[in-house]
Amino acid sequence: MTERTGTDGTTGTRTVPDDAETAATVVGPGDGWEHGDADGGGPRRPEDGAAKGVVTAFGQTVKTLRLREGLDRQEFGNRLGYSASTVASFEQGRRIPSPATIDRADEILNAGGLLRLWKEEMERAQYPVFFQGMAVLEKEAVELVSYDTLVVKGLLQTEEYMRALLAMRRPVLAPETIEQRVVARQARQHIFERWPAPLLSFVMDESVLRRPYGGRDVLRGQLENLLLIGQKPNVEIQIMPLSCEESAGVDGPFTIVTRKDGKKFLYAEVQGTSALTTDPEQTTLAAARYGIIRSQTLPSRESMEFIEGVLRSL
Repeated sequence: MTERTGTDGTTGTRTVPDDAETAATVVGPGDGWEHGDADGGGPRRPEDGAAKGVVTAFGQTVKTLRLREGLDRQEFGNRLGYSASTVASFEQGRRIPSPATIDRADEILNAGGLLRLWKEEMERAQYPVFFQGMAVLEKEAVELVSYDTLVVKGLLQTEEYMRALLAMRRPVLAPETIEQRVVARQARQHIFERWPAPLLSFVMDESVLRRPYGGRDVLRGQLENLLLIGQKPNVEIQIMPLSCEESAGVDGPFTIVTRKDGKKFLYAEVQGTSALTTDPEQTTLAAARYGIIRSQTLPSRESMEFIEGVLRSL
C-alpha cells in the first residue's frame, strides 16, 4: 500500500495497481464518482500534476505544428472554432481540447494522425488519478446498478440540478470549475446512447424525489427527466418509499459496475472519501444486497407512477 495526497490536501491510502484492473483498491479523498469530471465537448482543465505534464507536451506539439503551417493563433482559432486565447490555453497546457477538436486540429495542421494518437492520453488527463479507472469502467460497463439516498445519480441529473448541487459545495467551487464539471457530467450521460446498450438500474429513496435542490422548478425538471430516461428499454428506475419498514440499503449508497469480461467493481463514497474495490467477496455481497434492495422497492412501472404523483404535487 502507498499513501497519496488527495485533492483537498489530505492523505489517503490506496493500492497501486499495475494497470486499470485495480484489486481491492481504496482511493484517497477527492471529488469521487458523482463529483468527478468526464470527457466534455468543450475545453477542460487537467486535474493533477501528472496530467499537466501530458497536456503540456500535447500543447507544445500543437504549437510546433501550427508554426510549421505558418498559422498564427487567431487564424488557427478561427478555423478550429475557438478564440486565439483558447488556442493559447491549449498550447500552454491550461486546457484540454475535446476529442472532436483534436481531430479537427489534426486535419487543419496536416498532422497525419499525430495529434489523434494523443486522444486517449488527453481523455485520461482530465480526471484525478484515482478516478481514471472509474472513467474507463463507466464507458466499458455492460451493466451498471446503483442505490442512492441523498441526491439523484449524476448520470440522471439535468443541467439545472447539477448546477444547484455544485453551487452548494463547501468549500465553494469557482465558477469555471462548476462550468467544467457540468460539461463533464453531461458527457458521461452518453452512456444512454451507447450501442450495444448497457443494462442500467437505479434505485433511489423517495426522499431524493422530494428534496427541492435549486427550487421547485429545478426539481420539476429533474422528475420529468427521470420519467423520460425511465422509458428507455435498457433502463430501470425504482423508488424506495419512505413507508418501507425494511431496507437492505441502510449502510448507504453504492454503485456496482460489470465489465464485458464479467468482472465486477464496487464503488462507494462518503464525505469526499471514495473507495473502489474488485474484491470478489465484497462485490458478490454488494450485488446480493442490491438484489434485496430491489425486491424491497416498488416495481419499475409503479415507481414511474410514483414519480408522476410527486411531480403532480409540486
